[in-house]
Amino acid sequence: MTDKIGFIGVGTMGEPMCRNLARKSGLEVLAADRDEAPLKRLAADGVKSASLDEIAAECRTIMLSLPGGKEVEQICLGEGGLVSKAKLGWTVIDLSTSPISLARRLYAEFEGCASAFADAPVARTRQAAIDGTLSIMVGGTQECFTRIEPLLRCMASEVTYCGDAGSGQAVKILNNMILFQTGVALAEALAIARAHGVDGKVLFETLTKGSADSFALRNHGMKAMLPGAFPERAFSVEYALKDLSYAIQMAEERGVPALGADVVRELMERAAELGHGKEYWPVLLKAIEDATGK
Repeated sequence: MTDKIGFIGVGTMGEPMCRNLARKSGLEVLAADRDEAPLKRLAADGVKSASLDEIAAECRTIMLSLPGGKEVEQICLGEGGLVSKAKLGWTVIDLSTSPISLARRLYAEFEGCASAFADAPVARTRQAAIDGTLSIMVGGTQECFTRIEPLLRCMASEVTYCGDAGSGQAVKILNNMILFQTGVALAEALAIARAHGVDGKVLFETLTKGSADSFALRNHGMKAMLPGAFPERAFSVEYALKDLSYAIQMAEERGVPALGADVVRELMERAAELGHGKEYWPVLLKAIEDATGK
């Protein structure tokens, strides 16, 4: 078996990640996806289209970039899934955002097959995926992390070892929870400012000069909320609700109040009800505007 990397899921984030992996790793990359369009685009970078069976037969390292835990579970634990095909020396890396409990289960399942598993969810925007400047948080053994870090750095400028299996997911999920709550604060501030006749552009530009400055302000606030740009080919309200549900589940499992997360969920659910479920998640601004009749 030669050094080949399998990449399962080349959607909004997976396609540019797979492209950077193919360009920078020096290894042959085989990719699988239900949609043929990104596979055709990736062919220009030497990525070969393959079935799951072909990836399992030819690759020792397999990466997953899927919508969520349901899809990861199906690919790994479903009938004919990766666990049933696992071989001695495999390394499976889940770049998706999935529940902690699933990451820990998969670690145990693959370990039982003499294979390694790491949860390595990614943060930052699609543009960061294109630029190869993602932040990746990794859970698993230190030995596995040391081995896969060079591959992850083909796609990311920040790669952080967070601890045992599930730790990468925990940190990523909480990162998103904080981001979404910051987004609500920005949306509320923008709506209040406009209601009082204050120019939103003046508000946000001034906030960048003070203690309210943040990544969310400069990106989700100034580039999405301010101009009202909420494209569908971005991280949608539906995906945000999925990640937020994982955070709330984490809190409930340990009896920790998550009142801010509950507020975000309520606003995002309202945005979805208003027909914005597939739009970029800062569109939750419209749920606030709807409540004020604006």
